[in-house]
Amino acid sequence: MILLLGVPDQGKGRHRQAILGEHPSNGYGPHCSLLPLPPNSRYRRSHEQVQDLVSYKQLLPKTFSSTCPSTLLCCTSVAMVSGLHPNNMNCNRIFNLFCLYGNVEKVKFMKSVSGTALVEMADEYAVDRAVTHLNGTKVFGKKLNVCVSRQQAVIPNHVFELADGSSSYQDFSLTRNNRFSNLHSHRNIIQPPTAVLHFYNAPPTLNQQQLLNFCSEHNAPAFTKYKVFDAKPSSKTLSGLLEFDCKAAAVEALIVLNHHQFRIAGSYNPFTIKLCFSTSTHL
Repeated sequence: MILLLGVPDQGKGRHRQAILGEHPSNGYGPHCSLLPLPPNSRYRRSHEQVQDLVSYKQLLPKTFSSTCPSTLLCCTSVAMVSGLHPNNMNCNRIFNLFCLYGNVEKVKFMKSVSGTALVEMADEYAVDRAVTHLNGTKVFGKKLNVCVSRQQAVIPNHVFELADGSSSYQDFSLTRNNRFSNLHSHRNIIQPPTAVLHFYNAPPTLNQQQLLNFCSEHNAPAFTKYKVFDAKPSSKTLSGLLEFDCKAAAVEALIVLNHHQFRIAGSYNPFTIKLCFSTSTHL
């Protein structure tokens, strides 16, 4: 048997896109040689000598400078994000953006550094994905700086009130809006911010004008194009695409509108609309 590693799918012309539950592959972290086959392996050639003892160099954690290069795999599950708008950003809105790259455990704004917050995620790979795809993104006219924090965990101390009246600290470990704790988490795809948003879990009766009113009511940028996916007759929710004038407008709309609830007549439970960045560049 011959095992082929790192070979793209034949006939597709490109590598399979990484899935958000997987460990990073190319360009992430140190790479080690393959471990030797065990002595009793049926794949070992008969003429190969078996070593009595194999030792490997210990991989020590990397040290990071204040710039925190995004290409290095982090050894902590905490990210630091600065450049946050002092009036328009809070813990919930940070969660709405970072939850696209992994489960978010806790968010805390730093009292000593204005416009800066710590985001504790489920593991270091989620942090690495967030750094890779969100660093340098413009939100509310300010450029985000997302890097790896030296903190190993977010501690809920020095809590204060933000400009909008919400708390500077929030625990999201038990929220159902985290997207990587269920059987369908493998469907989440790594996707950097784009000008097109994919919405799903919306009420089946929701129409374009209602969505435009929804954006206006929450002071979110309005979309310019709207497309609904054909749903199965048995489907109980609606999904589709929203195109915005630019990537920055789409990012702001996602931060503001993600996880808002719709209530419709005749339904006992509200619909929690979910947004993510689409692989489409335009409609």
